[in-house]
Amino acid sequence: MTPAAIALTVLASVSAVVHITAEFRGPRWRVYVCKPLTTGAIIAFAWLAPDPPSGDYRALVLAGLVFSLAGDVFLMVPRDLFRAGLASFLVAHGLYIAAFSRAVGFAAEPLAAIPVIAIAAVLVRILWPHLGAERAPVIVYVAVIATMGWQALAQWLGTGEPYAIFALAGAAAFLFSDAALALDRFRGRFATAPAAILGSYYVAQWLIAASIWR
Repeated sequence: MTPAAIALTVLASVSAVVHITAEFRGPRWRVYVCKPLTTGAIIAFAWLAPDPPSGDYRALVLAGLVFSLAGDVFLMVPRDLFRAGLASFLVAHGLYIAAFSRAVGFAAEPLAAIPVIAIAAVLVRILWPHLGAERAPVIVYVAVIATMGWQALAQWLGTGEPYAIFALAGAAAFLFSDAALALDRFRGRFATAPAAILGSYYVAQWLIAASIWR
């Protein structure tokens, strides 16, 4: 890893810590600065990768990170733009699915879907009574992110490459982050939610970006 990549990783880490701390203690302007700064640093880190698994893989992951940045902004502003943020992350996960499917093809490992579907089903069962009018978009989102996790697992099983382990770990962290977000929003607020959601989210994005570095 190059010095520039290390510097961007440090920048993203420090910015993420400042952001998470500001969610608890303020001031709010630090959230507005550090949330896009953290994801932006991760995008730059991914951009610098000199030897990606393929040009398409790099382009798809970078596009997913850019849509994630858009989702960050929608979920950060004072207005409730939850659906716009949800749509942005849906596109991001679709791009990650396409990236993870490049090497082995979509649905190449059907049995790998079983554990991911089981986790998604438990989450939906817990959330279902609390979703109200948001049931349809949330179910679609859960299905898409579960597919992303499935394809990351299939990529690792199909290739055995080290970069695929980073992608799988990132997908798993994303599943955890989104599950924590859904539970906090629909089941009831919990005190450690910002740390759980944002900490795992930033780790997820960095790991997926790191998979471009092979």
